[in-house]
Order: sequence, then structure tokens, then C-alpha cells
Amino acid sequence: MTSPATPKYFQTMSPATTTPSTTTPSAPPQPSAPPPTSNNSSETPTTKSNDSPTPNTPKVHPPRKPLLRLELRDLSSPGAFSFLRLLHASTALEDAVHTVLHHLYTALPPHHIPPTRSITLVLEAMEGVAYTKGSSLDADHKSIHLSTDYIAHIPDARKKEEITGVLVHEMVHCWQHNAQGTAPGGLIEGIADWVRLKAGYAPPHWKRVAGGKDKWDSGYERTGFFLEWLEQLYGEDIVRRINNELRGCEYEGAAFWGKCCGKDVEALWEEYRAFLDKDSAGGSGSGALVEEDGQGGNQTAKQSQGGEAEMAKKFDIPDNKVIPVRPRFT
Repeated sequence: MTSPATPKYFQTMSPATTTPSTTTPSAPPQPSAPPPTSNNSSETPTTKSNDSPTPNTPKVHPPRKPLLRLELRDLSSPGAFSFLRLLHASTALEDAVHTVLHHLYTALPPHHIPPTRSITLVLEAMEGVAYTKGSSLDADHKSIHLSTDYIAHIPDARKKEEITGVLVHEMVHCWQHNAQGTAPGGLIEGIADWVRLKAGYAPPHWKRVAGGKDKWDSGYERTGFFLEWLEQLYGEDIVRRINNELRGCEYEGAAFWGKCCGKDVEALWEEYRAFLDKDSAGGSGSGALVEEDGQGGNQTAKQSQGGEAEMAKKFDIPDNKVIPVRPRFT
């Protein structure tokens, strides 16, 4: 029996779309942005994770190979120049696809993978960092919009790694399930940052903290680290199972978490907070509870310095806040 052919990905250039969408979305896509840099000892190291797929890792094949495309709105912009200098678009996108499918669909039947047909990376000048959306005519066609303004202001030493991490996060939105648009947005974003974390692209400002106003579905790295902690309790495939349970059904909290973990998610969140509190008291520095300062940030983040904090200020991003990406990708 012959083995299935390895999918091939092709990089093509497409012109900027000028035809307006025929469907007005309920809410315009908002670019996402990371929280500012912190000098706290609990900063996440940027060392590549051992869970990252290696060249020898068997690839998870999607039901159809997606067409990968690149669209440049301004080839002369410093951000676009940096991207093209540091990364080969087709390789970066293909690697991001491989990373996402490895973490979310290993050991699952191919028909559980969404039939994404094409993914277009759009480099354009805009506020924030990036967002992903599906075509209004066909949700199987996705586009990742990445800010060239943001790229231009990333410190040179971290530029390639940060771009790659953002691409991995956004690529998750091209392949994950979302309970037919009913899943909590924080869970959707948390799964994306969990994949980025597992792939070894966590930026240095990420911290394992749970502030007084944080919830399990606060999203992004807050939820991403919570999901990482769930792996310690329920095994390394728990996030894969969580994503799979969001397939082809509507989200109902109690039943969903009861099936995935056998316990209420709020109870799990309190256990996680207690774990961070104990871990911080033990001096390991891997996690901490942080009290909110009443201004939308936390005391640790207020002391942050450095390039990413300056970027947050430039893009008018409140301290320790992210601008949410739409949780629905249909």
C-alpha cells in the first residue's frame, strides 16, 4: 500500500482586495496586542519548548492541503521589509500550519480537522498586532492580517521570534473549533496562546499570574497558562480533547467541562489560583497572584519597562490589556 503523498504548499502573491464585503459583520475585527513587558522574576523564558514539532515529527495531514498566499499592501514599508528579510513566507506559514495541527489534532481522525481551503497572510499598516477572519462568502477561506507598523517597532533581537509567535497564534484561529461560534472568546484565545506557548514562542512579558479580576476565560496567556496547568492534572491531550469537544456543537459550560474534566471550571480555576499562590510563596517564581490596581492593570505590570511596553504605549494599549480578536471565525 502506498503512503499518502506529503502535502505541498505554494506561496503566491495576490493583489489587495478592493471589493467590499457583501456581509457586514456584527462587530468589526479588532487587532490583538500583547500586554507590556515586566521585570518580574516570573517572566516566561523564550526557550523553545520540547513539545514543539521537530523535522522528524510525523505531520498531521489536513483533509485538504490549503493554498497559502501572501498579500503585501505596501512593499516599501519598514515592517514589510523586515518580514521579507527575516522570514520566507511560504515556509513560515507551512511551519505554523504544521505546529497547530500537531498540537490540536495528533491522534485524531483527519475528518475532525476543519477543511480550511486557503490562508492568506496580509501585511498591512494598522493599529494593534494581528487578527484573523474567515471570508464572508466561504468560511473555509481564512485571512491573517498582520500589522507592519507593529513589526517595525519590535526590537531587532526579538523580531523574527515575535513575528513567528504571532503567526502561530493566528494560525490556530484558522484550524480550531469554536462550538459553532458559541464558545467563550477567552477560551478561543487561550487555546491559541497555549499552542504558541507549547511551540516555544512565549514572549518574555508573559507571566503565570491570576489577578483579582482575572477569570479562567480572561483569554490569551492568562487562559493559556491555565490550560497548561490542566495538562498536569488530566494529561497532555486535555487541550486537544477540549478543542475536539467544541466541534459541531454549541457550548454549554457545565456539561462541557463535566465531560472534559469531570469538574466545574470555576472550581478548577480556584485550584489553579491556589497553586500559583503556593508556588509563589515557595519562591520558585513560576507563578503569582497579582492584585488589581483598580486602573485596569496590575501593580507588577505598572513597573514594566522596555521595547514592548513602549509599543503598547505607541499603539494606545492600556496596561496589561489586550484588544480582543473576534471569537467567531465563520
